[in-house]
Amino acid sequence: LNQTFNVYGYDQVVIVEDDLEVAPDFFEYFTATLPILKADKSLWCVSAWNDNGKTGLIDENAVELLYRTDFFPGLGWMITKDLWKEIGPKWPRSYWDDWMREPAQRQERACIRPEVSRTKTFGKVGVSNGLFYEKHLKFILLNNKFVPFTAMDLSTLIKDNYDKNFVAEVYKTKVYSLEDIKKGLNLPSRESVRIIYRNRDSFKKISKSLGIMDDFKSGVPRMAY
Repeated sequence: LNQTFNVYGYDQVVIVEDDLEVAPDFFEYFTATLPILKADKSLWCVSAWNDNGKTGLIDENAVELLYRTDFFPGLGWMITKDLWKEIGPKWPRSYWDDWMREPAQRQERACIRPEVSRTKTFGKVGVSNGLFYEKHLKFILLNNKFVPFTAMDLSTLIKDNYDKNFVAEVYKTKVYSLEDIKKGLNLPSRESVRIIYRNRDSFKKISKSLGIMDDFKSGVPRMAY
């Protein structure tokens, strides 16, 4: 990264591990989100990855859907030269992904991530990936459709716009208990619903029941916002 930014003089870089397959619109996605990343100082990265992006947990038809997340996803991600100037001098020798998730680095900033992942890992062995590849990573769905993101208005991802819409979208949904969901009682067929958790333990219980990742990193649940 020092070579890329300081010697070659690039202003941004997309970091891709050598065990990743990429989607047809991978570069289109990063090209379109770069202006948002540069304009919104509450963002610090764009990621191609959804940690909960398995079939049955995502809307496979909503390939254009993008979110903000407080959780650093990695697995195909873009940062700017300005960010590297900030974090590069203190870059760790190992476990850099969890280091990136620490409050000292994140500083309340968010990343952009997709509903349907634009990368898929095929690497079983690795410092971070090998621990749960077989039971999780290999089931992440890779998008196979080209979305013309550069022709779309992505200003909805800027914090003020996004937060207003996000809060409205969340609180217009009806609240159900985990038991309601499991039993399928009176659930709307295609509408979003809301389950409320009160603490870490209740989040873990709900997450395990729904099949989504239940871990926290530096106090932030995976893919949370």
